[in-house]
This record gives sequence, structure tokens and C-alpha cells, in this order.
Amino acid sequence: MTGLASVVALPVAIYLTRFSEGYELLHAGFVIPLAAVLGMFSIALARRARRRSALTLGRDRGDGLARAGRVLGIVGVCMALAALVSLGVYGLLEYVGSRD
Repeated sequence: MTGLASVVALPVAIYLTRFSEGYELLHAGFVIPLAAVLGMFSIALARRARRRSALTLGRDRGDGLARAGRVLGIVGVCMALAALVSLGVYGLLEYVGSRD
């Protein structure tokens, strides 16, 4: 569930900028740390679930769900990093453009 939340957080924040007058696209960047933390938490939970499944010799059948949580967590962290890079590039371009 946390992996899915990490993947969905950024697109929802960006989508909500279309319906608010005081909330601009740049403000969606405040969700980046939330998405990164949720993604890392999902990866940690998946690791714990896979370890528990190994200890029970696979009798709890949680490997598929743990794998999905890990993949979604990794995708969420990658999306957060990509959004962070895009904000950095935007800031750099704004800085260079304001010097003229």
C-alpha cells in the first residue's frame, strides 16, 4: 500500500494544480520528500516480508505481494528523484535567465 502511495503521490499533486488558483505546479514539489519516504518505507516493508517468508519456508505466501511492494517502492523513489532533478534544472534555468 505504501508503494502504491509513493507512486501516486506526485501525479495526484500535479493533477490538483489544475484546479486551484493559489496552488501552482511548482508547489507540487513539496510532495517529493513524501513520495521518497513512502517509497523507502515500502522497500523496507517488502524486505521484512520477504525475510519473514523465508523464515516460514514460504508457507505464508507473501512473496508476490512483497515483490510488488518492492517494485512500487523503487518506482516511487525513482519518480521522486526524477522530480527532484527536474526542480533543480528549473531552478538553474531560472537563475541563469534572471542574470540577463
